[in-house]
Amino acid sequence: MDFNKINLYIDNLYEQNAELTKKEFINNIKLKDFIPIVDDDVIRFLKLVVQATKPRRILEIGTSIGYSTIYMAKIVKEYGDKIITIECDEKIAAQAKQNFINAGVADFIELKIGDAKEILPNIKDEFDLIFQNADKKLYSLLFNDCLKILKTGGLLVAEDTLFPVLDLDAKWHDLIKTIEQFNQMVVNCPNLESTLLPIGKGVIIAVKK
Repeated sequence: MDFNKINLYIDNLYEQNAELTKKEFINNIKLKDFIPIVDDDVIRFLKLVVQATKPRRILEIGTSIGYSTIYMAKIVKEYGDKIITIECDEKIAAQAKQNFINAGVADFIELKIGDAKEILPNIKDEFDLIFQNADKKLYSLLFNDCLKILKTGGLLVAEDTLFPVLDLDAKWHDLIKTIEQFNQMVVNCPNLESTLLPIGKGVIIAVKK
């Protein structure tokens, strides 16, 4: 099966209906130095998940410039709840905040700036959806904290989970081991039911039993 051909077909199929593609979003902002954002197929997946489940509380770990945050917030806006999103880099967070304002969703997003390892243990709320897209080295380190604040029936979604089998640039090779560790933690956790989807660079989705 030629996945490159399949992905090209799917991208072309949805391109004409895309509200704002990843390429367009990046071209519209001044800041160019940031952690890569999610691909368009992952955005479509996230939109479907949020629309289908209507989570009252969403936690995003790894805001970057706010591409995925904005798409989720536009749906959350319809039923009046908020997204909490965490970004460690102040400069990138400032660009994300401006992007939220430009998109008209700033009132529905709470942006926390700092180290997720320090922020998560102090969060007392429970969440219906947690989207993990931060530094890949943090995935396994934050796993137990995420599980603790995820509601029963809630969804844990993590991006870039096919790193162990992708032909990655050498600069990302040090992340393969930690992603493999995280994947094993999810798959072998007795409190989670999960599957790994071959979209973007891999998306794992799990529901808390």
